[in-house]
Amino acid sequence: MTSGGVVLEQFIRGLPKAELHIHIEGSLEPELLFQLAERNGQRLRFDSIDALRAAYRFEDLQGFLDLYYEGMAVLQAEQDYYDLTIAYLKRAHDDCVLHAELFFDPQAHIARGVELAVVVAGIRGAMAEAQRCWGISSGLIFSFLRHLPASEAEAVFEQARPLLDQFVAVGLDSSERDYPPQPFAEAYRRARSCGLRSVAHAGEEGPPEFVWQALRLLQVDRIDHGNRALEDSELMAELVRRQVPLTMCPLSNLRLGVIDSLEQHPLRELLAQGIKATINSDDPAYFGGYINDNYLQTAKALGLDRLQLVKLARNSFEGAFARPEQIRQWLLQLDHYVVTAV
Repeated sequence: MTSGGVVLEQFIRGLPKAELHIHIEGSLEPELLFQLAERNGQRLRFDSIDALRAAYRFEDLQGFLDLYYEGMAVLQAEQDYYDLTIAYLKRAHDDCVLHAELFFDPQAHIARGVELAVVVAGIRGAMAEAQRCWGISSGLIFSFLRHLPASEAEAVFEQARPLLDQFVAVGLDSSERDYPPQPFAEAYRRARSCGLRSVAHAGEEGPPEFVWQALRLLQVDRIDHGNRALEDSELMAELVRRQVPLTMCPLSNLRLGVIDSLEQHPLRELLAQGIKATINSDDPAYFGGYINDNYLQTAKALGLDRLQLVKLARNSFEGAFARPEQIRQWLLQLDHYVVTAV
């Protein structure tokens, strides 16, 4: 990189930020996956870490999900979930993340015979430890799997009622293309009635109509991805008017073939039109980059300057599910960094 590029890289690495779109199961690095498989006496079909990494070449979202759910099988005990989560939060802290909101997929764990309370205890234990050790705050988002019947989402939500104080929101993930948000309206209604916020993956592989459904029928507070919103001018105007955050994941989009190159990513245009866009890592162990990698590579590809990078960081704090006074404190830290950074 040029000297200016080096300075910008240093600026990004120290930039205070929040991460609002991270699937904790998607932070399972191959090294930890092998350790957990050995701990739990499980055989893997890959004979080495290198062989597993070589499989991380995906043509589409479904190809990734097949391997993602396969890898998840090594998560069995509370300690496994703790180890997974603390490893991610340490990386996030090193990337100057002050706050992270973690997705997890209850149905994928329950289906393997792991009790929901075990999953939550492990993740939440690591979240509490990260707060004590590094001062990084975090929230947990209970995600429904959209490729399964909506009735199952409603059932698992009822099962989770004794644990609802452990979550900040519900979400909707997994395969998007053939699974619109609309059937999950009742599950989201129940979540709202319990005081939970909500988000949904929409407009990544699915059409702008899926974003509309998430806004109108699920009444979400944020849209995860939202790349295809640019195809609908009315939708763009609505997102700008309401300042709905989009939690975008550039390296994920590249690795899954949503875009052909980072230079084609819509983030710069979305920012220019007034969209509250953010940068996140999605499933970083599979897509080759944590949050700073996403910032760095996207900034280089799109020619983002400091003002745009600060706007992205500001959007991430303003879009967080946190107390207003905490958000103000993070924004003060961001402002202080901006005026003191080299």
